[in-house]
Parts: sequence; C-alpha cells; structure tokens
Amino acid sequence: MTFSLKVIGPANFPHLFQGASSKGWSMHVPSEVVGEVGKSVALPCTFTHPHKMYDKALTTIWRVREPFDGSVVFKCITQSSSDICRVTVGLKNRYKLLGNPRQNNLSLQIENLNWNDTNRYFCRVEFSGDIHDKYESRLGIHLRLVAAPRIINISVQAGQDHDLRAKCTAEGEPLPTLMWAGPLSGNATSVSSTGHQITKELQHLSHDGKYTCVATNSHGRAEGTVYFYKFKAGSGSWIMILLYVALGIKFMALLVILGIGAFCKGGRYRSFNCL
Repeated sequence: MTFSLKVIGPANFPHLFQGASSKGWSMHVPSEVVGEVGKSVALPCTFTHPHKMYDKALTTIWRVREPFDGSVVFKCITQSSSDICRVTVGLKNRYKLLGNPRQNNLSLQIENLNWNDTNRYFCRVEFSGDIHDKYESRLGIHLRLVAAPRIINISVQAGQDHDLRAKCTAEGEPLPTLMWAGPLSGNATSVSSTGHQITKELQHLSHDGKYTCVATNSHGRAEGTVYFYKFKAGSGSWIMILLYVALGIKFMALLVILGIGAFCKGGRYRSFNCL
C-alpha cells in the first residue's frame, strides 16, 4: 500500500524549502516494508516535481530515525541526465540505489540485513543550480525485520545447586517457541527471553541419551542436539580404569622419547651414546 504525502508550504519551513513552490510536489512511499535478516530489501520511493525539464545537479539522500535531522546513511549526486548517481555516503557499501533519480525514482536497496537495520527511513531529493528545490518524505518508511529461527547455543551446564541442566538459546522474529525432545522424565523447565533471543533450560538431568532442542516460528524451524552421559561405577568400571592407566603409560613413554631426542640434538655431552 502506498500513500502520497501532502507537502508543507514554504511558509511553514522556509529553511527547508528555500523559496520553492509547493505546487506539483509529492512523495510516494509505503508506510512499512518487511525484510528478512541476512537478506536484501528494497525501500520504494518515487516523487513528482513541478518542473517540466531539469538537467542540472540532483542529489538523492536517505536518512534514518527522523526527517530533516536524522543521520544520513546514503547519498549520491548526478550532475546531468547522462551522468550516473555517484555515491558520496553509503555505509559499508550495503546500500544501493535501485531507482533512477532522473526518472523520479529514489528507491534504495539494503543488503545483508541485520537487527540494527530496524528503523524508520526517509528519502529526500535536492535540485541544485538556479532552482534550489528540496523535498523530503515526512512520515518515512518503517523497516520491520523478521527471521527464521536459529540455534545460537546449546550445552549441558551445572546449576547453582550442582544439578546438571541442558540449556538452549535461539533467536528469531517472531520470537521462536522452544521444545526439548529426548529421554525426558518430567524434568522441570525454565524460559527467559530478551529482544529477539529466547532461552529454555531443561533442569535436573538424570537420564543418559540424546537431547534435542527444536525452535519454531512462522518463518521456519531449527534444531540442535546435545548428548548427556553420566559416569556409572560398577562391575565393569575396572576395565575403564585399566584403559586410562594404559593410555597414561603410553603418554609418559612418548614424553621420555621426545626428551631423549631433544637431549641428543643439543649435543651438550659428546660421551653420551645417542642412536
């Protein structure tokens, strides 16, 4: 859905319009655009102006947060109708002009979206030379981000009361729902969230096996797995002890061999017979 912004006359903001007539000006932008984290999004912006012909310098500007005084994230200038719009401001080259300002199109593309891109964006056009007309959208475009779930951490940790618990943290928008699957036996759970992240703990682990955390929202599904095994003493435990002792002996023998090799290379005692 698009709408036209009614221009405010120069009597209201003389420092912005600098004597330009409001007749024939309009700016067309959507109220909201939805983008997905990690992908690209287009912010549409078209305008009309009262001049039949214009072939002098034209400047395209995009701001964030608020009109007229917000931070400039993109700016390009085209000197004539045959000139490309040369970028002078563009954060880390993630911004790309999609439209042609000479054809009244200031549409912008933002690549590799991240959570910090959530904001309100305002497009602006400036005619230079003898005209000095300037016009900017006053309501702007709200960029809303969504994201499929992503597991960012899964582990088994010791709690404050020394019991073991499985912990799973995921992010997404809308906030994902987390579910644990595995050899559960009525384990208590706790859930906490902040921003776009949610954490769910599976408390008092007592059963060995594979525990899987599943995160879902309207844009997708993700899962992560952790394995939990407790050491159990029993009739076969002596076999494990012997195995660890054998490995320890081999490790010590390796250290002795390496030490002799280093001693021989040093050549401190010629009388020592090194093979």
